[in-house]
Amino acid sequence: MDFASLSVAFATIAGTIFIAELTDKDALLMLTLATRTSPIYIFAAGSVAFAITTTIIVSVGSALVRVIPVFWIRVAGGAIMLGYAFWTLAAIARGRAGEETSEAPGGRLFGRWGRRELAGFMTIVLSLALLDLAGDATELLTIVFVAEFKNLLLVFVSALSALVLASAVEAALGSSLRRFLSSRRIQYLSVVVFLVLGAAILLTSFA
Repeated sequence: MDFASLSVAFATIAGTIFIAELTDKDALLMLTLATRTSPIYIFAAGSVAFAITTTIIVSVGSALVRVIPVFWIRVAGGAIMLGYAFWTLAAIARGRAGEETSEAPGGRLFGRWGRRELAGFMTIVLSLALLDLAGDATELLTIVFVAEFKNLLLVFVSALSALVLASAVEAALGSSLRRFLSSRRIQYLSVVVFLVLGAAILLTSFA
C-alpha cells in the first residue's frame, strides 16, 4: 500500500473504532472511574489495558475464543464489576465519603506507590481488558479490519491510537463531571454503574 492508501485505511480504522469505543460498555466504566480518581491515572490504566487487548485481538483475531472462551471472560468481567459495586457500598456503609476515600482503589499515577496503589491500578487494567475482550463492538471491528486489510501492524496502530484517544476523552469527561457531583453522589453513581454492568454481563452470559 502507498502512503495515500495507508492514510485512508488508518483514518477509516481509527475513526470507526474511536466512535464505537465512545459508546461501548468499557467507556462507561472509565467515565465513572474518572469521577472518583485522577483522570491521568484512569487514562494510563485504559491505555495499558487497550494495548494488551489490541495486541491479543490483532494477533489471534477470531481464534481468541478457542484459547479463552468468551463465556469465561464475560463471567470474570461481570464478577469484577459486582466486586467494585460491593467495595463501594462497603465504603459508604463505613461513612467514608471524604474526598480521598471516594476514590477507586489506587488513585495516584505519580508519587510513591505501594502494594495498594499497584493493586488498584492492575485491577482497573484487568477490568477494562476483560470488558474489552468480552465480545464488544471494538473487538469485533478490529477482527473485521484484520480480515479486510490483512495488515496486522496497520490495524494495531490504528486501533490502539483510536482507543488511547477515546480513553483521554472519557477520562477528561469523567473529571469534568466530578466538579458537579458531591463525593457521596459519585459513590452512589459508581454503585449503580457497576451493578448494572456486572448484572447485565452475567445475565447475558448465562442466558
